[in-house]
Amino acid sequence: MSQWHFNGLLDLLKDDLERETTPFREPISNKDRLAVCLRYLATGDSYKTIYLCYRIGKSTVSQIIPQVCDALWRRLQPLYLAPPTEEDWLEAAAGFQDRWDFPNCVGALDGKHVAIQAPPNSGSTFFNYKGGFLIVLMALVDHRYCFTVVEIGSHGSSSDGGIFRSSDLGKALQRGDLHLPGPRPLPGTEQPVPHVIVGDEAFPLQNNLMRPYPGRQLDEPRRIFNYRLSRARRVVENSFGILASKWEMYQRRIKLQPHNIDKVIKATGVLHNYLIKTLSLVNHPAPEARAEARAGGLERLQPCGNHPSREAFNLREIYKDYFMSTGKVKWQHAACFGVAAV
Repeated sequence: MSQWHFNGLLDLLKDDLERETTPFREPISNKDRLAVCLRYLATGDSYKTIYLCYRIGKSTVSQIIPQVCDALWRRLQPLYLAPPTEEDWLEAAAGFQDRWDFPNCVGALDGKHVAIQAPPNSGSTFFNYKGGFLIVLMALVDHRYCFTVVEIGSHGSSSDGGIFRSSDLGKALQRGDLHLPGPRPLPGTEQPVPHVIVGDEAFPLQNNLMRPYPGRQLDEPRRIFNYRLSRARRVVENSFGILASKWEMYQRRIKLQPHNIDKVIKATGVLHNYLIKTLSLVNHPAPEARAEARAGGLERLQPCGNHPSREAFNLREIYKDYFMSTGKVKWQHAACFGVAAV
């Protein structure tokens, strides 16, 4: 993190970090409190390593980290991770069309398993079939690698197929509570179609959620559709890669109480957006330069079963046909098949 970004956070959080001086001790400075928290998020170091580095008590470190994460969420969330408006969705749709050649797309969706230490007396609540204790981080991402929705907390013991359907995000999409823009024609056509979110096989095919065609032996139109969807969806994979490479606590098993795990994950989410959205104000490379960073310790969700509605099935067919006609781009055949179109 640059000095400019660090100083900006200090200014935003000054009222939250300030502590009174007492006759018995000098308070830890705002700068050190923020540095301790960022050190943990950026490295995942143990409390012992951090308190030895900063020469403060272990119990003090254990208090500072969740307190500062709370403050980061409280101050940054309204500025950098506020609920999207219709204008925000339309801006994302324009971005996905211009940068990723997928019109009427307002976001890319993915979920990851985050490894945690088994909480005391948790039994099998967080235990996953893969043999570890996990919670799920689910995120919707715009065309610029920024999170638009972040949801944390599904237990690792939940089946991957049911995680999205039982999530607040999944329920809101099903009910129409995300306030997506109304249907609009795809470029060069006249028939209005719904705005959509793109996901992989871990998510169900729905009226506003597109997933790939299943199977390996697909015809050309379906393979082209899957490639175009995968290309648009890559932005969320890259976002998780940037997140995990910037905040290396994700490379280790998080050894905190569940309520504090939520706090540190939420803090990294708003910090991710804060850094990306302010990059134009300082001399830093755009996130595309690091877009291929791997997601590290974050593990993907498993494919789920799918029983789509007729409307959802038909919408995918519309996109499939569109990508082979009006919405065709000259490079898609070579990119998908590795050879030039005849």
